[in-house]
Amino acid sequence: MSEVPEIATSAPRKLHPKVLLIAPVKMLPSLIVPLVGVLLVGGFSVRSYAFAAFGVLATVVFAVLRWATFNYEIVGDRLEIRRSLVSRSVRTIPLERIRGVDVSTPPMHRLLGLSVVKIDTGAGGKGTEEGELDGVTVQEAERLKSVLLRRARAAHTPLPTALGTAPPGDPTASPGTPSPGAESGAVTSGAGPSAASAGVGDVPGGEEPEERVIFKVPRTWLAYGPLSGAYLLTPFALAGGAIGLSFQWGNELGLGGDLAVSAGQWLWERPYLLLVAAVLLVVAMPFVGVVMYAVFNWDFTLKERGGYLVAERGLVTRRSVSLEARRVRGYEIVDSLAERWKGVARTWAIVTGLGDSETRGQLLPVVPRPVAHEVTDNAVGPFTAPLRPHPPVARNRRLFRAIVPWLVLALAAALAAWVTAQPLWWIPAIAALILAGLGVPLGLDRYRSLGHGYDGRRLSVRSGSVRRAQAVIERRAVVGWRLRQTWFQRRAGVLTLIVGVGAGKGGYEAIDVSEDQSVAFPTEVTPDWLTPFRT
Repeated sequence: MSEVPEIATSAPRKLHPKVLLIAPVKMLPSLIVPLVGVLLVGGFSVRSYAFAAFGVLATVVFAVLRWATFNYEIVGDRLEIRRSLVSRSVRTIPLERIRGVDVSTPPMHRLLGLSVVKIDTGAGGKGTEEGELDGVTVQEAERLKSVLLRRARAAHTPLPTALGTAPPGDPTASPGTPSPGAESGAVTSGAGPSAASAGVGDVPGGEEPEERVIFKVPRTWLAYGPLSGAYLLTPFALAGGAIGLSFQWGNELGLGGDLAVSAGQWLWERPYLLLVAAVLLVVAMPFVGVVMYAVFNWDFTLKERGGYLVAERGLVTRRSVSLEARRVRGYEIVDSLAERWKGVARTWAIVTGLGDSETRGQLLPVVPRPVAHEVTDNAVGPFTAPLRPHPPVARNRRLFRAIVPWLVLALAAALAAWVTAQPLWWIPAIAALILAGLGVPLGLDRYRSLGHGYDGRRLSVRSGSVRRAQAVIERRAVVGWRLRQTWFQRRAGVLTLIVGVGAGKGGYEAIDVSEDQSVAFPTEVTPDWLTPFRT
């Protein structure tokens, strides 16, 4: 076992004083309503202004005290974050537990040359075991990121990075199985002096890891963003938020609900205005969707840096997320109906010990599907086997669920029209019949999306239509199998086979496999899984 370099201990450091310009502004939205209330109650008198000024001053003083009693320090093999505003609190993060260091620059931080550093320990979600340094300089953020990741990597030297072979003695690795990304041929270490060669927590003699850009998303591909559907409803969300905010502030400002009711009655008497507003919101959907998508994914760049996959993105808030490549166990390619029609997809990494994986695990935003496969093959590894189809009864089940409910609704509406002699009932009846007709291609597409396979190194499962997801998982990541069968599945003779994985979502489903497939597939991937049941 190689020896881990020692880290020198030096004086504790504080956040940059410029952060004091940000803290009061961040607290301002929660202060507006109380301050306005104080002024209204006091009749805008001198005393009311004095109370309002006292509230603002108290906020500034609180921010100063919180800054003065906060510091951080790398002590030996751990990072310590100390707070002592009311009671002394020390959060200790062992460097060997660090899975990633994220650096983001929100708008106000960018104006002041500051960044936010978030340390992920793999505790899962947004737990209290993660550390955050909100208000260090950009240079200090990059220095900390380099030092912490290099030190964490040094602590794991007995286990090579994912860009090499599987670690010796790894109980989850099969003989000759490379770690994720071994096929990419990426550079794992670099030469040259470290940019953080001096200061707190430096590793003597450390080298700055070499960086390799795996892929940078062209800006013209940002137009694919709204195809996922996640950003299309942004105009309606903004309009709803504005209406809710006006109601809230209207009550606080003493305007009462009568004005809102009067405005609603005035609009109700002019329905053409509501129609125009709805049309404008619908027309704005793709444009606002592209803008919002670009704000979050501007200049998305995936890099490999010294055993870490680094994803950088964002226009207003620039974010850099580091994933420890040695813990990548596969990837998941997701697309919607519109994305599949256009031939594009999104990609997430399946990583062990990753908190907030839905956000932090993203490898690529919406890109053409061939590019998604090329990047995942380069960064993680390819899946080379075809997916095996599921039994025909799975197709029948999908057609039944896509068609029959709408036929029942159409029949109920037609019966209501016949009983009540109201022709308006024929509108939902016809609409339900149309949806039942659309259910035929939808059900067939859902069946075509089903599949599972194994290429001797990685297994894959796929399902879904409106949101289709295909997971590709390394065999060494499989920790168990689970069978689930509902009453309807039992009558149809099919099951849901769940692959237990110590990464990502924890389990990935092969839906509606036959009973033979439910035994043959796990036996092929993990041949000894039935041994305890045969004895």
